Amino acid sequence: MAPDPGLVRLRIALRAVLGVALAVALAELFGLSLVASITAGLAALLALFTVGDPTVRRQAVTTALLPTVGFPVLALAALLHGAPLVRDAAWLLVIFVGVYARRWGPRGHALGIFAFMQFFVTQFLHALPAQLPELYAATGIALGAAATVRFVLWPIERRVPPPAVPAALAGTGLARATTRQAVQVAVASGAALVIGQFLSEERWYWAVGTVWWIFVNTSSRGETLVRGFRRVLGTVTGIAGGFLVAVPLGGAPVLTAVLVAVCVFGIFYTAAVSYSWMILAVTVMASLLYGLLGVLDGALLLLRVAETGVGAVCAGLAVTLVLPVRTHTTNDAWIQRALLCVRSATSASVRRLAGEEAADPTPHAAELEALLGRVRLSLAPLVHPLNPFRGRKQRARRVLGLLDEAAGEVRGLVSVAADPDAGHDARLAAACWRVEAAVEALTSRDGAAVEPDAHHRSESDVHAGAPALAHARGLARVLTELDAPLRTPPGAWVVRS
Repeated sequence: MAPDPGLVRLRIALRAVLGVALAVALAELFGLSLVASITAGLAALLALFTVGDPTVRRQAVTTALLPTVGFPVLALAALLHGAPLVRDAAWLLVIFVGVYARRWGPRGHALGIFAFMQFFVTQFLHALPAQLPELYAATGIALGAAATVRFVLWPIERRVPPPAVPAALAGTGLARATTRQAVQVAVASGAALVIGQFLSEERWYWAVGTVWWIFVNTSSRGETLVRGFRRVLGTVTGIAGGFLVAVPLGGAPVLTAVLVAVCVFGIFYTAAVSYSWMILAVTVMASLLYGLLGVLDGALLLLRVAETGVGAVCAGLAVTLVLPVRTHTTNDAWIQRALLCVRSATSASVRRLAGEEAADPTPHAAELEALLGRVRLSLAPLVHPLNPFRGRKQRARRVLGLLDEAAGEVRGLVSVAADPDAGHDARLAAACWRVEAAVEALTSRDGAAVEPDAHHRSESDVHAGAPALAHARGLARVLTELDAPLRTPPGAWVVRS
């Protein structure tokens, strides 16, 4: 039901199904074992899912680099299979380094996930050192298939570049988000590993996997707790699907392959809009793969729920007790960055309308869209249906609505600025000065209130041939209205630090 402009999500999901299917088909064609074929499918899925660099060239380089981290980790996990204590210590090290690598942007993020999942897949399939050559071949085939589908057969990103990803919040040492999260994830994974092995000596890795994925794309306590809740919700509903579909199917190869393809489609189609639906698809797919391996039963599915709960609890405790960052602190930072981006886009638009050819507001508008996505993620804990604080929920919704309205005015202003025949007058300069002053008041530390705007957008502005003026005045009005919900009583989230 979520909007899909240009059917981009649909095409990416269909391409993922094609890439994974090609990888598995080639593995089977080369006579590899069932374990190797599953490895190939999962490697192709990861290559298509995790690589998100801003340009096609960088995506190709990152894809080519995946074996440089995947192969050594695969060998390490297989060779340490018979030494549990050393294996566990090695995995915690991989986890720490994998999260820390996120400081290097999308490429570090993708390489870190791939390294972690290679260790995870080895535990999932109980791979042994003797199987390494076959697993290497399967992974190489999969990455080649994924690259062929992505960059040759169906290069969607050449026409539709991926959305911009805002840079991480500033910080040094343990205040840097990636460093802090590396410590939190390592601690939570260590706890999940111990408790998970107490529940099951064979399937303990599900608890560790839960911790890892809960911390992906989160930066505050609230975000992590909400993501943990959605992880458990998706797993429980996915287990219900496993009981209804995977258990009766009993590992029938053809039907299982078809349903796995449906799950792959579901993972990619829902990932951008609903974490719970994505995890439902992941859980059903895992149930189907266990059916193929001949180990699926009701007890295993229930154990999956228990291990997921352990991982979610460990993640929640770690983000609360280990170097915690409160939700409102993250809200402050992202809202301030969005407001400053509004000011930059407005300033560049006015300079462009004044005849300054070098001024280009388009990048600022694109950055604003990315920042608003991050603001929505940050405010998600406050607008969650289970949040008992109604006042905070209403303020968060109000802020989101006003920021969306501001983004609409910025888009309109940027569109007018792109018109070489658009006009510029003193009224527009004054209105944009009002925007800059409002942003300064909203983001300053002295708590100065935003003065009400004496001018509002009116139909006469538009009909008089002044659409830029109308957008600028509308933007100033929105920023004035933002002052009230952002100026909140003690104990609630605020913009000023």
